[in-house]
Amino acid sequence: MTIRPSAERGVANFGWLDSRHSFSFGHYFDQRYMGHGPLRVINEDRVKPGRGFDTHGHSDMEIISYVLDGALEHQDSMGNGSVIRPGDVQRMSAGTGVRHSEYNASDSEEVHFLQIWILPEAQGAKPGYEQKAFGREDKLNQLRLVGARDGREGAVVINRDVDLYASVLEPGHSVSHHIGEARRGWLQVARGSLLVNGERLEQGDGAALDGLESLSIEAVEEAEFLLFDMG
Repeated sequence: MTIRPSAERGVANFGWLDSRHSFSFGHYFDQRYMGHGPLRVINEDRVKPGRGFDTHGHSDMEIISYVLDGALEHQDSMGNGSVIRPGDVQRMSAGTGVRHSEYNASDSEEVHFLQIWILPEAQGAKPGYEQKAFGREDKLNQLRLVGARDGREGAVVINRDVDLYASVLEPGHSVSHHIGEARRGWLQVARGSLLVNGERLEQGDGAALDGLESLSIEAVEEAEFLLFDMG
């Protein structure tokens, strides 16, 4: 296990946007942090009320948005328009090319979310979109599968061999997971504090978890996190 401390992440602050980059992104570049397996981007973004990202393009990337607080308004060239709220998981497959915009849907409250990019299995695929809600009870004191290549258990479909779990752990509760010898893992703490195989992780921290026979995750204080199990 290798910890990626929150305080060492890349920073971009434009006034309306405060962003923290776990991996190289935009003007932030660190050869040591170019991604982890197929996981290319984890940005923790806070966007001021009424502000956001103007229409821009993507291609050949699986883009997942996970809202922690507030509401994120999405519009894209496939004709999708939605508001993403806490508990929602949105997956946009950029494929051959998609243009979209993302704005804070509120005029008074900040929106706080994680944006995740995963490299797809094949380039030039047909663009696609999916959004599903996973409430607190769905994730409480358990690992809830929210994204998977086969879409099993009601997860959104990710066009890559990646199982994405979300969890909300109450103090004193724990979950365990096995990451196979040939697989790679990443854990991202969205809020709260955890013990991961005995090592303490705080909000914003990440950890590379590769080939672990035994993975134990315990809440020190109430915590919400994402766990990636990747082929």
